[in-house]
Amino acid sequence: MKSHLFYQTRDRKPLLDRAEGIYMWDQSGKRYIDGSSGAMVSNIGHSNKNVLNAMKTQMDKSTFGYRLHFENEPAEKLAARVAELSPDGHEKVFFVSGGSEAVESAIKLARQHAFAKGELKKSKVISRSPSYHGATFGALALTSYAPLNDPFDAMTMDMPHIAAPTCYLDRDNLTIEERGLKYAEMLKEKIIEEGPENILAFIMEPIGGASTGALVAPDIYYSRIHEICDEFSIFLIYDEVMTGVGRTGKFLACEHWDINPDIIATAKGFGAGYVPLGAMTAKQEIVDTVLNSGGFQHGYTYAGNPIACAAGLAVINEIYQNNLMANTSEMGARLITGLNTLKEKYDFIGDVRGKGLLTAFEFVSNRETMEPLPSDINAHIKFVNMAYDKGLIIYSRRTRMGIKGDHFLVCPPMIINDTQIDDILSILDDCLRLYSKEL
Repeated sequence: MKSHLFYQTRDRKPLLDRAEGIYMWDQSGKRYIDGSSGAMVSNIGHSNKNVLNAMKTQMDKSTFGYRLHFENEPAEKLAARVAELSPDGHEKVFFVSGGSEAVESAIKLARQHAFAKGELKKSKVISRSPSYHGATFGALALTSYAPLNDPFDAMTMDMPHIAAPTCYLDRDNLTIEERGLKYAEMLKEKIIEEGPENILAFIMEPIGGASTGALVAPDIYYSRIHEICDEFSIFLIYDEVMTGVGRTGKFLACEHWDINPDIIATAKGFGAGYVPLGAMTAKQEIVDTVLNSGGFQHGYTYAGNPIACAAGLAVINEIYQNNLMANTSEMGARLITGLNTLKEKYDFIGDVRGKGLLTAFEFVSNRETMEPLPSDINAHIKFVNMAYDKGLIIYSRRTRMGIKGDHFLVCPPMIINDTQIDDILSILDDCLRLYSKEL
């Protein structure tokens, strides 16, 4: 069938028929395990009746009310719940429709705070390399992933970057703690290099997403980064678009290290695939300063949409009522153990990493040197298609700045059980065995 749609490539996929739980069916009747929750979105699985009922109930009352004309109850209830679940001081919530919008909102709030205080030089946001923070121009300036950045470099601001904490690639005599400190100190060095008076914020994914494949830094990294931001009075922004709303076994990943960022961006699992929904949360003082100076000069048409907020509240209720974060921790541990078993079996798996149900494994040509596979064999595409043919959906990207390296994210919905984890591992084993013959 001819398609009039276009997205990233000409690659065609079957037509989706239906989805339930962790499974999806195409129109031929073939079943797939959603082993990546789409793009790490469908945290509570597909077709949850309680979420659908909450949306239908709200549809019968109203589907849209512009925020300058009306407040709406679902948005107020969801904001109160998010504030309750967020770190201390995050009393203010700004709703958006997705991750790029959440990140844009975060950096614009930070900038308007500096503007209101007369700190006009504060305009640079430091981020990590590689990283991914969104596709809009503001978020893209923070992103560091060559295939996404290169076409638009002439049109985006040149923001400073520091190296992502890829300790697993280092070949030195440092301890893991010393490596963590080494990467954290790069932030201090960059602030001094750029001039502290010019630095507005540092933004980071607490656990790497698509650009670094579930990269977790050494524990000491998180506290040291926080100290450096405090030392130079710059905002610490956590991009929890992928990690938030239970994905790592906590409502927000920052809780694993007891970190309280100044601003947090969330999305993806927030709407859980039922609606486009995300949020920015911020400390009260930041918002008060901006609102007192004339208002937040920013907004989106669908911010706080009543149907979206009704769905988001129902998603959070499902997570807590069904203890899904505990299940995420338990099933994530089982998945990591299984992936490490596969690593022992196949020497081209160089690393397994992650937290909760945000996990990944990486292919290499030499485990000792961590040299990646040759770029021209496109392992990240080939292996994903191999798994897809066998009824397993996983997500891949290029590990080394998007140019070379191959990692695969395995991030099933938080409702998954033991048997389903084993099914995923079994299909991966079959695919790895076949791919080992090609290599």
